[in-house]
Amino acid sequence: MNQRIAAGAAAFAVLAGSASLIAYLTGDSDKHASSPAPAATSSPSPTASANSSSSASKPPSTRDPVEFAKAAAGALWSYDTRTLTQPQHLAGLKAWMTTESKYADWDSVASQVPDPTLWSRMRDNGQYATAKVAEGHMPQAFKTALAENPGAITEAYVYAVTVSGKQSIAWHGGGAGAEGRSITLAIQCRPDRNCALAGVTPRVAP
Repeated sequence: MNQRIAAGAAAFAVLAGSASLIAYLTGDSDKHASSPAPAATSSPSPTASANSSSSASKPPSTRDPVEFAKAAAGALWSYDTRTLTQPQHLAGLKAWMTTESKYADWDSVASQVPDPTLWSRMRDNGQYATAKVAEGHMPQAFKTALAENPGAITEAYVYAVTVSGKQSIAWHGGGAGAEGRSITLAIQCRPDRNCALAGVTPRVAP
């Protein structure tokens, strides 16, 4: 495991024990685990939920990184172009972010959202999405590194959590579709405060 301390979220990079995650935390990677919400292209399907989820939902008050990550993934996978503009949707997601700029990677989160042009097309089509989160866990590489060097977490208190689930999409005319989703999030949970989102990380081993 690479024990060098790099600038920024160094403790997390050491704990991760993953080359791809270290690259993310040192600014060498801009690839993230989940793609932006897709525009409607599939044929009608009964699998999509009929109820819209608010993308402006509030972060939960918890100090459990897995619980917070599951809620954050649900927020990232839910949107409603019928009721919110793209900037409004982004503002709702920003409320989930850590206020510690040293550890906050807002660009990795914002990249999950369609750009304004695509959002406008989705809005014309009345597209919205709901999320069903199946499970969340800390990747084994992260847990192993944490066990080997438990003190390293105490600088940033940032944890890697992988969440999987399903996103259901619906649009005008009864069109609907669904797809499986998986994302690895960096969650900051200091002992004296509730958890917050730090960023979206590259894929790591489960």
